[in-house]
Amino acid sequence: MSCIISLLNHKGGVGKTTSAINIGAAFVQLGKTVLLIDLDPQANLTISLGIPRQQVTIYENMRGEAEAAPYTVKEGLDVITSNLDLSGAEMELINEAGREFILRELFEPLAHDYDYIIIDCPPSLGLLTLNALTASNFVVIPMQTEFLALQGIVKIKQVTDKVRFRLNKKLQIGGVIATMYDNRKILNRDVVGTIEKYFGDKVFKTKIRNGVALAEAPSVGKDIFAYSKSSNGAKDYLKLAKEMIARLDAPTPA
Repeated sequence: MSCIISLLNHKGGVGKTTSAINIGAAFVQLGKTVLLIDLDPQANLTISLGIPRQQVTIYENMRGEAEAAPYTVKEGLDVITSNLDLSGAEMELINEAGREFILRELFEPLAHDYDYIIIDCPPSLGLLTLNALTASNFVVIPMQTEFLALQGIVKIKQVTDKVRFRLNKKLQIGGVIATMYDNRKILNRDVVGTIEKYFGDKVFKTKIRNGVALAEAPSVGKDIFAYSKSSNGAKDYLKLAKEMIARLDAPTPA
């Protein structure tokens, strides 16, 4: 069975899509098979990997018009793509019976094909995000180490708790990723300290440092390992992936 992970933060620009792509690519480096789901109507994950527009996307899948048709980026790494049409899905599906479970049902035929399914959630807490959380085993929260990124962390936890109570008993907070980190900046260190006070040992020890290569890789349609395997970004995401595997594959306490 696949381990399904939602990357969620309703604040934009925190490194969510970058993390989804490069955690997935790092898992592949470690011998895992990965399916990335672009659940954001902006389609940044799809664009960042240089994937051409597909006839069947997550929009058609959620509308029930077609079965999932993953696009293979490289061996071990597939993507279900998105496009702007997905922006209308929340209104179109609002009256559907069981609308919170559409994504979970979509994943059922794929559950044995991949070790990990990683969902890049939109920067909102609407129906698309609700579907992602209802389908997931874990929610992982990327957080930029800046002051404004701290705003709203209570809301993320509240939404996760509510989904666990009402829709998905197995959902857990898998961890918090500190992104765009510079150890030389006092503010960055202070923000990490604040996050650790709130989330405790849920904060991953690995921090994703600022780096030019991480910003450049999407412009050529590549993950960080295909673009610059020796960069700090590649080293950080590989280390983070190892930490995630150790944590998320561990038995859940009773």
